[in-house]
Amino acid sequence: MELRQLEVLRELEAFGSVTAVAEMMHVTPSAVSQQIAALQREFRTPLTRRQGRSLALTEAGRALARAGVDVVEAMAAARHAVEDFEQSSTGAVTLSGFHSVGQALYGRVLTELEALPERPELHLSDEDVSQDEFPALTAHHDLVLAHRLEHSPPWPADGLTVLPLAQEPIDVALAVGHPLASRSALRPADVAGERWVTSRGGFSPDDLLGSLAALADRPLTVTHRINDYGSVASVVAAGGAIGLVPRYTVGRAAEGLALRPLSGISATRRIDVLTRPENLHRRSVQLVVMALRSAMAGLIARGS
Repeated sequence: MELRQLEVLRELEAFGSVTAVAEMMHVTPSAVSQQIAALQREFRTPLTRRQGRSLALTEAGRALARAGVDVVEAMAAARHAVEDFEQSSTGAVTLSGFHSVGQALYGRVLTELEALPERPELHLSDEDVSQDEFPALTAHHDLVLAHRLEHSPPWPADGLTVLPLAQEPIDVALAVGHPLASRSALRPADVAGERWVTSRGGFSPDDLLGSLAALADRPLTVTHRINDYGSVASVVAAGGAIGLVPRYTVGRAAEGLALRPLSGISATRRIDVLTRPENLHRRSVQLVVMALRSAMAGLIARGS
């Protein structure tokens, strides 16, 4: 077995097709197929099977892919032994996050790193994806800031390290002159009759709104579907609808809004850092994680 073969098998499990693996690894589909065929010659038990026009892993293939994660991690540890020994902190680190956390945290993270005598070369980007798409981003970025509702399924455990960053309440956002703004907290029944601005399906606000409708036992009127929280805040402030906004990363910084917590429902999202385990052997990545934690702590302190 070769390390490259195990990496191909791991990516086939993650991405589900030879074409997707080839695009991610910047090789041809034929090269991916050759690596899989070479690996198959090492085993009598089939590692893959045809699933329509695609190639899928068998149970044996998935078992080998999971075991291969440990091998890749061990090789990464060996590759970074010199860097760890010298405690190098200047390596390049790629960080991706969803829009609202990027707006709230990126500047703070850069400020935290600027205070270091030697700092990583940080490259920032953002991704507007639904919850189930976050783990796949770890194939392209060293660190991924991801969010999910507290009661939603956990992130996949295989080949992924999850570093909890924050538990962020999601509040009802109202225009400051809205009649409900005089209350200290709101129940689902209190807000079920309002017009709403929410996100597209598959994102936290819309998922939470579905739970709220179930508790209120009535359908809700969704007038606007907007993913950008800045646009949501402007619609709410104008009195056109009410919405759901995260308290620390969005709500406290938005002007013209009254935020009220929801009672009788779990209205909290987790913000986590997702990474492949081998990345955490790098000192530069560790420093960015420390900066993220410090920046988030400051954001929470300001918004509490």
